[in-house]
Amino acid sequence: MSAADTASLELDADARAALDWIDGEADARADEVKAWSRINSGSRNDAGLRAMLEVLPTAFARLEARIDRVDLPPSEVVGADGTVRPVEHPPSLRVTQRPAAPIQIVLTGHYDTVFPVDSAFQDWRMLDADTINGPGVADMKGGVLVMATALAALERHPKAGDVGYTVFLSPDEEIGSPASGAAITELGRTAHAGMTYEPALADGGLAGARKGSGNFSLVVRGRAAHAGREHHLGRNALEAVAGFVVGLQALNGRRDGVTFNAAKIDGGGPSNVVPDLGVCRFNVRLGRPEDADWITAEVAKLVADVNRRDGVTATLHGGFTRPPKPMAPPNARLFAYTRAAGAALGIDVFWSDTGGVCEGNNLWAAGCPNVDTLGVRGGQIHSADEFAILSSLPERAKLSAAMLMGYASGAFDVRGLRTS
Repeated sequence: MSAADTASLELDADARAALDWIDGEADARADEVKAWSRINSGSRNDAGLRAMLEVLPTAFARLEARIDRVDLPPSEVVGADGTVRPVEHPPSLRVTQRPAAPIQIVLTGHYDTVFPVDSAFQDWRMLDADTINGPGVADMKGGVLVMATALAALERHPKAGDVGYTVFLSPDEEIGSPASGAAITELGRTAHAGMTYEPALADGGLAGARKGSGNFSLVVRGRAAHAGREHHLGRNALEAVAGFVVGLQALNGRRDGVTFNAAKIDGGGPSNVVPDLGVCRFNVRLGRPEDADWITAEVAKLVADVNRRDGVTATLHGGFTRPPKPMAPPNARLFAYTRAAGAALGIDVFWSDTGGVCEGNNLWAAGCPNVDTLGVRGGQIHSADEFAILSSLPERAKLSAAMLMGYASGAFDVRGLRTS
């Protein structure tokens, strides 16, 4: 058995009392997740995000911590017309408690969802006595409530003073954290460990190693012409985009752990006009940091091929937004602490690697080991079938609270885990 598997946690009477308190909060947390689910906070719904931002502080009010809003810089988006424009984002919510304490933890989450304001999926319903279906119930309004409840339980423990923490809730995680990513990375530079509240799987499984991710847009401009009278004068931008997509997809399988996904094409118009604009949006996933150089070089070759076409120009926008997060020794040790906390509660904690990405990738890039699926148990996220298991609200709050109390008591030493 390796050293990373030997962590253990004994819960004293004070810890048990704090954990028992969580059970009394279960009904209130269930009511909150229902109310929050009815607030459409899609990543591009500014009004809905701001409505969500107004109610978030109530979940953290009992901590008696400093609660403030952090303004975020605008991000850039490439429109369907190929133009690049700035987009403003609502603030992030930050909760700060004991910034001078010897142990510092950063807890991250997001209050945006993937469901736009015109989505048909706007309300919750019960699938059975313990399973709720609704927008954001798992990803991750339920997770935010797990986080807040765990922190409130920590405050009831006599050794809470040894742990300081910063909560950071962002409005743009579902679109790659273009505005909040830098702030999350900065928080990761000073914390001993991170805790992020993406949902666990329905069976309780957590995400282990994660791939990295990048989002890109290629804007191709050609020359419009009458499709019948002067077809020969036109330069078809969509044809050039199609060639790029074929080349992009051909890169799949050439490097282990790297995938390319052409997701959307904009452009074109009336069928009697040679299209002079095409926009291709694509995502890449990478398993190792060094994969980024290979991806950059291969995509550059494809862009150069487009630019060699007569009368056609191509411009690439975007970049890598989430670096890979491996199961390196510091992360493995933190997972061992999580497993030990679960064992003390009778919860089996296990994990598997995933191609998905989250804010935990950003924390790791700053040298901060983290566990990033500490939220509710649920599934079918990013779809109208999204569900959460309500009994996992107190269950997962207890898991996080036990971890935090383990940090406070010294049972889990996180001060030496950082990679830098």
